[in-house]
Amino acid sequence: MITSYNQKSCGDILVVTLAPNAEKQIVTTVGNVTRISNAETGQATGFNIANVGAELGIIGENGQIFLNEEQINILNANIKSAGFDEIMKVSPSKLVIGFVENLSNHPDSDHLHITQTKVSDQKSLQIVSGSPNMKTGIKVVVAQPGTMMPSGTLIWDGALRGVPSSGMIVSGRELHLPGAPEKPGALVLPNDFGEIGDVFDFEKGATLYTDGLVDTNY
Repeated sequence: MITSYNQKSCGDILVVTLAPNAEKQIVTTVGNVTRISNAETGQATGFNIANVGAELGIIGENGQIFLNEEQINILNANIKSAGFDEIMKVSPSKLVIGFVENLSNHPDSDHLHITQTKVSDQKSLQIVSGSPNMKTGIKVVVAQPGTMMPSGTLIWDGALRGVPSSGMIVSGRELHLPGAPEKPGALVLPNDFGEIGDVFDFEKGATLYTDGLVDTNY
């Protein structure tokens, strides 16, 4: 679940994203709650909830919002009162520290690589990367499927030139980190930055480039 809140251009709207938008959608509005669903499967892909900012205590905020358990309960109460069955749960950030375990060449590209990247003790993802500094044995930042990037872009499962890719290995530039170079290349983290599977710490990451803690010569 991804939540974002907008009070500037769209008014008091909380947007809940559950899955990629379907090609054919059904939009159902009851009161302040709008449910968007896949027309073929009936699965909810998201909700737009109006006039809920004050109730959630998020007036004045814009962009991605991480809700606590109390706020999730308020969200669920609004959805239930509108007659919908979906139940939201607290969801931590999907932007985590990963470790590149294996690397192979893409069969249909001279610059893409297929990685097997560990994102927890029990989970590895196949991620296709075009970063020129990609190699095995490095710690990176992984946007798992369901991540909202600082730019507002949503990351989902996909494929690059026919090879499935689950998420994205990201650069400092894509994370909007101070001093990040304006060129392609994965952010390679110092080994002591954090443990595999930890949520990426933006406050700690803000000094990686300004303090010269990462190599940008590639």
